[in-house]
Amino acid sequence: MNQHIEPANPAEHPSTTSPKTSETQVTLRSPAELADALPYLLGFYPDDSIVLVTLHGERSRFGGRVRLGIPADTDQWPAVADQLADCLITSGRERGTPPRGIIAFLCQDPSAAETGREVKDRLRPLAQRLRTACGSRDVPVMEALCLSNGRYWSYVCPDERCCPADGTPLALPGTSVMAAAAAYAGVQVRGSLKEMEARLAPLTGRRADDQIKALDAAAAALVPRMLSGQDPHTVREETCALLTRTLRTFRDDPPSGSHRAKDACDDALLGNGEAAELILGLQDRLTRDRAAAWLEGPDAAPALRLWRALARRCPGAYESHAAAPLTLAGWVAWASGDAASARVALGRALTLDPDYLFAQLLHRGLNEGLDLEKLRDCLRSTPNPAESSATSTTSEDAHSADTACAPAAPAEAPQLPAEAPPLPAEAPVGTAANVSRAGRVPSRRPRADRPAGPRARTRPAARPRTGRPHPRTGPTGGRRDDRSPR
Repeated sequence: MNQHIEPANPAEHPSTTSPKTSETQVTLRSPAELADALPYLLGFYPDDSIVLVTLHGERSRFGGRVRLGIPADTDQWPAVADQLADCLITSGRERGTPPRGIIAFLCQDPSAAETGREVKDRLRPLAQRLRTACGSRDVPVMEALCLSNGRYWSYVCPDERCCPADGTPLALPGTSVMAAAAAYAGVQVRGSLKEMEARLAPLTGRRADDQIKALDAAAAALVPRMLSGQDPHTVREETCALLTRTLRTFRDDPPSGSHRAKDACDDALLGNGEAAELILGLQDRLTRDRAAAWLEGPDAAPALRLWRALARRCPGAYESHAAAPLTLAGWVAWASGDAASARVALGRALTLDPDYLFAQLLHRGLNEGLDLEKLRDCLRSTPNPAESSATSTTSEDAHSADTACAPAAPAEAPQLPAEAPPLPAEAPVGTAANVSRAGRVPSRRPRADRPAGPRARTRPAARPRTGRPHPRTGPTGGRRDDRSPR
């Protein structure tokens, strides 16, 4: 389960107004309609999740929203509630759209020994904590719903005539007014969160054992070459050439059927040895950045399938190696307009490697509504792996220049500019202390090329000692507010 907060820009999701016409609106009047609208607000059916949605204006329009997996440790609930409330409310106020209310959803299916009603009772302290956290920030929770086992309960309404103790059945998928409006607007619900995460989960059983053996063999052959500093360029070119051939195979053999059937077909197209070489080759930042150029046109769909297949080929001790293909999958999904799948892939990448910079940048850009077209323009200037693998260069600087516009081009530490701007004439002491010895700020003594002032080459005579303390100092020489001796 992804434990990363996933804030969403309201512009990325269907609101109460259809994008096809500003006059078409959907009004939700009951908890049942609110519960039915949740998957259309997120783009998927949330499993094991806390979801908060803001309301704005007199008509309570839907606004920003956040989602987080429900922590199994109940001791974390207070901190999680405070963090979610602060993230959502502060973000709205900073954007100039403070919310007037919030709707809270707790979604969790019962275990084998539980019922939906027992799940509702178990999660009640979390719902109460969410209401308290939002209320302490002057934003009330208008409704708090628990969705479990095909039913919903309200934590706000005590009237059993409309909210019975056994819960109320949810509407059948696709039969509500919200479903009709979403279909008209072209909004798709991409299954449940568990189904989306399962497409990225590593292999298990005998297939995982065979893949681990292939990864061990590839690591023994490739890692010394990559770390030696003498042959990394050749490894990059070999990886890019293999990526090009594999992508062509995926493009020429599109799968059909359910998601599970499609993933099985993609897995069959990828041999264990090929997958191992690609996974290890993508650990190189320059190779990964060049592969990120496959983001649109006929390459986007097969590239997304390839990155998902490679993420599934990282079992056991190699699970953290999936951060690279997962991040690429999130990037292509985002560029293709599937923000929900992008968040799931990037969230899993950060779960495996919280310090993975490329995933951090994309996850933040996606959540903050970064202009995707600017990133597309930047990636279009990045050489295609198929083209760059045909033309070999021996300079590491050439590769760095090729990937300068890639989204993850910033290195782990920022590079200094070739020509640093001049420092101000009177730089503070703290600034001078941070400059290297070679570039230290010059002293303020008169220079030969600068005329000296009338007192530049003179010093006032030393003050005669009279035995009397200075007016601003004490008898021992220290200031009156600091009696320590000088």
